[in-house]
This record gives sequence, C-alpha cells and structure tokens, in this order.
Amino acid sequence: MSVETVARRYAGALADIVIKTGETEPVKSELKRWEEMIAPNRELFEAFRSPAIAHASKEKVLENLIEKTKPTKTTANFLRVLLRNSRLTDISRINERFADVLDERNGLISAEVTSARPLSEKDKTDLQASLANVTGGKQINLHFNIDENIIGGVITRVGSTIYDGSVKTQLEELRDKLVNG
Repeated sequence: MSVETVARRYAGALADIVIKTGETEPVKSELKRWEEMIAPNRELFEAFRSPAIAHASKEKVLENLIEKTKPTKTTANFLRVLLRNSRLTDISRINERFADVLDERNGLISAEVTSARPLSEKDKTDLQASLANVTGGKQINLHFNIDENIIGGVITRVGSTIYDGSVKTQLEELRDKLVNG
C-alpha cells in the first residue's frame, strides 16, 4: 500500500476524532510541531524508522518526548498508534493529508498551481473562479509554485486530477503527432 493511501487513512481517522472532540486546531498544531521535531532530526528519524532498534526502545523514546512536550491526550495516543504501526516517520505526509481532509470536510478544496513565472492577481482570481466552477462552486485554496521548465501556461492539481495547460506538454504532444502521424 502506498504511503499516500496510508496517510489518507490515518488522516481521515484522526479527522473523525478531532471533529467530534473539538480538538482540531490544538491537534493540528501539535502534530506540526512533532513533524518539525522528527523530520529534520536525522538521528531521531532513523531511530524510529530502523527495524534494528527494538520496539520497546522506540516506545521509551516516544514516551520521554511526550512527557517533555505534553501534547493533548488525542495527539499522544495518535503518536503511539503511528509508532505501533511503524508509521511515525510518515508524519509529514500524514500531516499534509490531515490538513486536506479537514479542508474537504469544511467544503474547502486545495489546489496546487505550477506556472513558469508568478501569476498576476487577476490571473489568480480568474483561475480560482474557473476551478470553483469546475468543482461545483466549492471554495478553492490555491497554492502556487514556479517551475520555469514548463515554459509557459499552468499545471493545476486538484486532488488526483491534473489539468495540464503547460506549453511544454503542448509541444510534446505536437512532437508526438508529427513523429507518429
């Protein structure tokens, strides 16, 4: 099973809990801090990932960290579940999916837009309106990236759907038509 699928399942289960308990924001910020503690710390990351280190030792480390950081009970229990299922090192991806799931449940859809150069405010507004129309009027939260390799146009990813209007892709399609007839 892919990390993406696993992350979405954990994120969905956690979202169910925090929405019921009203702990959405505290848990979201605590998990972000845990991600910032684990991901860049190579030794800690490798310790949690390594099958050569006994699970009991990993539990001790996690419990010591929980004792020091004092997260909510929900966050602490979620971290224990991640460790028990050898998913603690996937916390970055789980956090991304968790934010997406919460947004979706609030009627907000995230979209990633890649362009060759920064878009004007008018282009951003027009793109947001077009995407809202395509998604049935849902509110869209746009994230912008720059990739000069696409030459021009934009590539937009909404969930698993990709709208590719890049010049690079259009040129590749034209080349394929010329070569293959």
